[in-house]
Amino acid sequence: MPRIIVVEDDPAIGEMLTYHLKDLNFDVQLFNDGLNAKNYLISNNDFDLVILDIMLPGYNGLDLCRELRQLKPDLLIMMLTSLDGEADRVIGLELGADDYLTKPFSVRECQARVKALLRRAQRNTPAPPKQNTLSFEGLEISVDQHEILLEGKLIELTAREFNLLTHLAENAGQVFTRHQLLDTVWGYSHDGYEHTVNTHINRLRKKLKRADKTDYIQTVWGVGYKFAKTN
Repeated sequence: MPRIIVVEDDPAIGEMLTYHLKDLNFDVQLFNDGLNAKNYLISNNDFDLVILDIMLPGYNGLDLCRELRQLKPDLLIMMLTSLDGEADRVIGLELGADDYLTKPFSVRECQARVKALLRRAQRNTPAPPKQNTLSFEGLEISVDQHEILLEGKLIELTAREFNLLTHLAENAGQVFTRHQLLDTVWGYSHDGYEHTVNTHINRLRKKLKRADKTDYIQTVWGVGYKFAKTN
């Protein structure tokens, strides 16, 4: 049974989330402040997904997202943001959140998004790689070891960043639309979520910046992205 941690200080929203997620036969635990949630989440691993409000007493949700992503790269994180909190949504995605819900949201949307995240995690075990190691000019991707070497230096990537980079690199030269990347790497395709792909591409580019400032991942304007053939 999947276990979900809800961190929400609004009693009505917290109880609503708990009730309707339990209705899907999930094990749900609710925290109403950031500090208690932080202490529990960092010291335990018996959960599959965290639904995390941004505005929390005790410890800010964005700070908690950042810390959780650094300590638990594979953890699923869904952020809750206000209707006018576009900047918070962008920051949350840049910090490594997998998805977000904008308040007010419907019960059905919440349930569908949670199920989609958990389903993606279950099927996120990569298919047998085309190669165990992908080598490009200045870049080496060890698929089995889940390691990236950029000009001989080990680069830290989140699980989602690694899967996105590997998918593009295994198909170097092929152009993928944002919808195709959402469907393949994230596990869903939906209008309005292209910014999720854009954010992760930008983070990858920053982490993989070469001395000659050449990008491995190239934008094909009006279409999407491709991995440049450099080897």
